Amino acid sequence: MRVLTGIQASGKLHIGNYFGAMKPMVELQEENELFTFIANYHSLTTSKDAQTLKQYTIDAAVDYLSVGIDPEKTTFWVQSHVPEVLELYWILSKFTPMGLLERAHSYKDKVAKGIPANHALFSYPVLMAADILLYDTQKVPVGKDQVQHVEMTRDIATKFNNEYGELFTLPEHLVQEEVATIPGIDGQKMSKSYDNAIDLFMDEKPLQKRCNKIVSSSTPMGEPLEWEDDNIFALASLFLENREKLELQVRYQSGKEGYGHFKKYLKELIWEELAEAREKREYYLSHMDEVHDILAMGAKKAQTIAQAKMEKVKEAIGL
Repeated sequence: MRVLTGIQASGKLHIGNYFGAMKPMVELQEENELFTFIANYHSLTTSKDAQTLKQYTIDAAVDYLSVGIDPEKTTFWVQSHVPEVLELYWILSKFTPMGLLERAHSYKDKVAKGIPANHALFSYPVLMAADILLYDTQKVPVGKDQVQHVEMTRDIATKFNNEYGELFTLPEHLVQEEVATIPGIDGQKMSKSYDNAIDLFMDEKPLQKRCNKIVSSSTPMGEPLEWEDDNIFALASLFLENREKLELQVRYQSGKEGYGHFKKYLKELIWEELAEAREKREYYLSHMDEVHDILAMGAKKAQTIAQAKMEKVKEAIGL
């Protein structure tokens, strides 16, 4: 099964990225043909300056490798290193009705949150479609908020195929329901855009301070705490097996601990989970030539596939 996914190079990676994309990717690469890219073209919708984007891009590469992406098993590259995706993006624009883009929930949500409306943000789903269709992707791991974009990709591909023949594989979305929406410290979806994230590789003291900012109810110490809609419990559950979740529920209901105790417990869970990744990260940060070589190798493999697909597409449409 060919699986493709990417992540924007728009800031430090966070716990939401880890459980929503990175950890599932590490698992997917064991039994699938995994394609993973750092989406720096997409990141231009929120990028402020060139140097920051470059730094975020290489930081994302280091972080991905640190959590377990294996370049021997996964094709791993930077989006802009395979510019054929922009060529396909323009061609697919012809097959994308304005009404389709106007219905995009993600666009409306980002504009409502204060992100400036521009053509790049508006046409984001078309570039995402190009990312997917260029590599004959069969499965696309996404959060619930991105399912619509995969459906839009299918609509665009179907329009093209109806006119020029079956050149594009129709992808299917792959959503892990239990981690489909990961809350940030304010209870909204964790996102760099909302400044509510817990960064992946924080030092221990800043990590505790970030956990301490998680919004919780005002139930006083000594009374049972509600765990069902609690942001701390929701985040801690990501790290726990079912038995451990039940044990944590009992602790909430006992009234013997307050939210401060559970915020400290969450910090310990995060710190322990990423212990091995922190060691790998230190290695890659001191061997950056190796990181650049890995990305170049992945881009070369991805571009070979992309060029072959574009030859067929251009022949079909008369370019």
